[in-house]
Amino acid sequence: MLKTRFSELFEIEYPIVCAGMGGIALTKLAAAVSEAGGLGTIALAGFLPAEIRDQIAAARKITAKPIVVNLLIPFLQPGVIEALAHQPISAVTLFWGDPAEHIPACKQLGLMVIWQCGSAEEALAAKRAGADAIIAQGFEAGGHVRGVVTTFALVPEVRDAIGDLPMIAAGGISDGRGLAAAIALGADGAVFGTRFLVTHESGAHREYKQALLSSHASDTLHTKLYDVGWPDAAHRVLRTPLVDAWERAGSPAPGHRPKEGEANARLLNASLVNYSVWPPSESVEGDVGGLAFYAGQSVSMVKEIEPAGEVVRKIAREAIDAIASRLAPLAH
Repeated sequence: MLKTRFSELFEIEYPIVCAGMGGIALTKLAAAVSEAGGLGTIALAGFLPAEIRDQIAAARKITAKPIVVNLLIPFLQPGVIEALAHQPISAVTLFWGDPAEHIPACKQLGLMVIWQCGSAEEALAAKRAGADAIIAQGFEAGGHVRGVVTTFALVPEVRDAIGDLPMIAAGGISDGRGLAAAIALGADGAVFGTRFLVTHESGAHREYKQALLSSHASDTLHTKLYDVGWPDAAHRVLRTPLVDAWERAGSPAPGHRPKEGEANARLLNASLVNYSVWPPSESVEGDVGGLAFYAGQSVSMVKEIEPAGEVVRKIAREAIDAIASRLAPLAH
């Protein structure tokens, strides 16, 4: 067990959280992480209330342990927050919006709220609005990235801003050493996204997983390139042949990009055009090369496809060992 304010708040063994990755972190992955002692997240951005209930019910057939759901405020559907109020979840994670507008509405319905942010100012605003915990996401993170500060610069700044409110770090963390370092800087745990992408339970397409296994941190790009479905929202992705073609063309603006408008992939019989925000999930058919291969700079440390539960246990062992063998002996 690794006891922190965050793990105590959510009654989990280890303060290891799976990131809310759209199309990727669904029932199987969330349940596997929670069953192993971490905190699984079901990514439900854009889902309708009935679909949300089905996802949570499916997870509850696998595990009775704590699970949270993740919502992206720009994709919030009517009735979703109300539908969550009576579901067997521990909290809702919210991202990319105004804390003062959305947190009180959740609290009035009895929901615990984890607010994800990219700055100390936003973290403080979330605390004042009633957040139960904070995710401080650094610039190294994969997927959509709200802030411009690196994780290990952001974490102590957020800690100073929010006092003793539970807070976990996200971005560029892939193993127990990173978890221990985040804790040393003031976090109460860490979020792992890229690491859980490459697990058996992940909903990532096989080509996506293989691309992650063969990539380095230097192969990632912070950009606004993949904007079909969510314009002007920064994100970190792997370089792909489509990214290379766009850069060779001089990084043109939307409307003038290579292969723009082409649809070579399909999701549930719907076409996915190049530069879509939807990732290459296992449900996508056809050529996935035009989609966003989201990845954080921790991708360098991802070496093999493993069961998600084993990843949780390995991270926990590494963190406990790092604290016990490297940090504790230094304090005399």
